[in-house]
Amino acid sequence: MNLQEQIEKIVEVLDSKKAEEIEVIDLDEIDYISKKVVVASASSSKHTYALYDYLKEELKPLGFEFFGSDESDDWIVVDLGEIIVHIMTPAYRQKYSIEEFLSELKSS
Repeated sequence: MNLQEQIEKIVEVLDSKKAEEIEVIDLDEIDYISKKVVVASASSSKHTYALYDYLKEELKPLGFEFFGSDESDDWIVVDLGEIIVHIMTPAYRQKYSIEEFLSELKSS
């Protein structure tokens, strides 16, 4: 499965499990820890953990390798190598503005 197909599968799983405002940020052109970042909003803390569990259940059998994660009630970061996934409650997403941070990196 190539990188684009991996992204499509991640987005498909998140969307099917009611994640909101799913955004894919392409970082191929800059020096960053991954080539792609997926950011998605969860409706609650429980939904954040549930989305992470769904990703593991659906992606591991397809050969996705989970290198690590950092988990809290409001924000989970998943390291899939060339792809980093951020699952956040809306309040945390607004507070930390990951998309804005990455946009600034791309434009500098």
